[in-house]
Amino acid sequence: MKKTVRRSKRVDQELETPPKVTTPVALRASRDEKKHCSKARPVRPEYPLTRITPVEMKLMPPEFFQIDALDLAPRLLGKFLRRDNVVLRITEVEAYRPNDSACHGRSGVTPRTAPIFGPGGHAYVYLCYGLHMMLNIVADKDGVGAAVLIRSCSPVTGLETIQERRGQKTDKPVLLNGPGKVGQALGLSTEWSHHPLYSPGGLEVLDGGEDVEKVLVGPRVGIDYALPEHVNALWRFAIADTPWISAPKNTLTPL
Repeated sequence: MKKTVRRSKRVDQELETPPKVTTPVALRASRDEKKHCSKARPVRPEYPLTRITPVEMKLMPPEFFQIDALDLAPRLLGKFLRRDNVVLRITEVEAYRPNDSACHGRSGVTPRTAPIFGPGGHAYVYLCYGLHMMLNIVADKDGVGAAVLIRSCSPVTGLETIQERRGQKTDKPVLLNGPGKVGQALGLSTEWSHHPLYSPGGLEVLDGGEDVEKVLVGPRVGIDYALPEHVNALWRFAIADTPWISAPKNTLTPL
């Protein structure tokens, strides 16, 4: 009679589990497989946390914008910009005030700067260096001459449209970390100046219903021509816990 050999559970598990291959070739193949899998993952927006859909987001009223630009700037953080199927979350801004030597309104009303002297809540779009469309949101009362520059955003919806307009197939912060990139992603031109951002249709500013808790502040970027007190003024604001902000980042500190 043939005896049955009893094996321990440990031996059974070892036989069922394939041995790990640790040769250089096998390890390299494993790394390549992981890299390929990571590329195949679907793109996830940086801000999927909002509890309401873009359709449910509410337009900001005109009075929201008709305050000092220095007060409006941090309040715009976390708000949304919408044009057609593209929705962006505002992550970085700069304030420009009357009697500010870095503000376009410093020389008075001209054909180019006339929009900035309109009532708060309208768009002011200008061409920078003949290349970049820069979106500003006019602040304060009619005739004051103040605005908030939208420096950076993160994508919420319409990523493919954003990538097509930007000519860049990426979901990294480089897609929207600069004011010219934001203008391009929204498909803006100077013809959008004077557009009311509180009216439905076209370009809109929307409330997502969630406040930003941690904010960074620092001096504004690229205004070396201004007076020292304005160059050093901490009128740049950014959301603290997002990578979707522009350079330089080392000049930003917690508020």
